[in-house]
Formats: sequence, structure tokens, C-alpha cells
Amino acid sequence: MRASSVSDVLTTACGGNGEGETGAEPQATGETGAEPPAAFDPADLSPEVDHPLVPLTSVRLTVFEGSERDPETGETIEIRIESRVLEKTDRVAGVEVAVVEVKDYEDDELVERTLDYYAQHPDGSVWYLGERVDDYEEGKIVGHEGQWLAGEGDAKPGLFMPAEPKVGDAFEQERAPGIAEDRSTVLDVGLQVTTPAGEFSDCIKTEDFAPLDNLTEFKYYCPGVGLVREEPESGTIELVRYR
Repeated sequence: MRASSVSDVLTTACGGNGEGETGAEPQATGETGAEPPAAFDPADLSPEVDHPLVPLTSVRLTVFEGSERDPETGETIEIRIESRVLEKTDRVAGVEVAVVEVKDYEDDELVERTLDYYAQHPDGSVWYLGERVDDYEEGKIVGHEGQWLAGEGDAKPGLFMPAEPKVGDAFEQERAPGIAEDRSTVLDVGLQVTTPAGEFSDCIKTEDFAPLDNLTEFKYYCPGVGLVREEPESGTIELVRYR
């Protein structure tokens, strides 16, 4: 299947005045909404992502540690996640994007490496344009489960973070049918959160649901830092270091 152009992808993903079928908009389930900009020009998207809750221009490295229980064996797995904003940008569906390399370790063994792609609209909203995935076993790449890129197949950009998230905002972060369909809902704002990396204020809490896996987790984002805590169904992972 032909990879769609940037105009095709974002016009379909974010609305337009053309006739014919369009992709589903990220919609709110509550009274408040996190909808895409009415006039969305792909050329406006920038790899300079400086949203207070997704500060990729100022926070270049984050390290998370925690534990999670294996649902099959019941054993506790020690988790470490290292996330680094790369110096070089990339292009997805013609859009210049910031690139974040994420390495996931379980019991000190690398199990997954991803390259995540983000861009920001002038209204302040942050968009997620996909991820390249390498799954590892015993140091060797064994698969690419969950990999998707906007413009390939039916995949479209997802709204990663509204410009000003409010309680009740609901939005689709991943829009790759049958591959990645994660969506997020803002549950609370104005929170105080403490992790080994420090004390943070005016944070938000989201509920993230992955329908393909039927998994729910909670996440906390804080101004000037970004993600500081994840609470999967059987564990906790917290920010221990950032710069």
C-alpha cells in the first residue's frame, strides 16, 4: 500500500473541508474536549516540542525504575526505562519530528528499544506520529511488535497531549488500527507528586487504556519535567533521574 502524503494523513486525521470519508477525530467522552485544531496545516507542525508536560526541548534524558508482577508466573520483574531525546530529527509522512529513543530493561536485560516520533502544533498540542520497535531476547532482535508510522496503511497521527489538558479530556494517542490504539483520559489536575527524582506540583493524572491488550495504567505528568510515574495494573515505575 502506498504511504500517504503528509497532507493526506493530517487532513484525514485532523479534519478538513473535502468530501468523502475521513478518519475519526480524537473526541472527549466528558463535557470538556481535547479536539484537534480546526485549521490544521501540516507545515505548522514543529519538532520543537516544549509543552510544559512534554518538554522535549529542555529535558533530554529521563530514567525510570520500579517493578511489575508477571501476570503469567507471578514473579516480580525489576524494570528500568531510559528515555533520551536524540539530537537529530527525522521525517514521518513528510513532517519533521523530534525523535525519542526509549530502552526498556527487565531484570537488567534489554527487552525493547523504540524510536518515538513527536511534533507540536502552534496551538501547543503535541502529536504522536508513530514508533519504530525492536524487541530483544538474549541480546538479539526477535521482532517489531507494535511498530507503526503515520501515513503507512491506515495509521494516522495521534493526539499525545492537549495544549491545556482538563479533567474529562479524552484523546487517542495511537491511531494505528489493529496495531496500536491506546487512548488517554485526564482524571485529575493540580496534584502534588513525589518520586525519587524530587517533589513536583501542579501535575495531572491520566488513565491510559490499551484496548488491543485490554490493559489499563495510570500516568502522572508534571510541568517542566513530563512523565514522572507510571502505575500499571501490577506495579509502579517512577522517575529517578532526569536532565
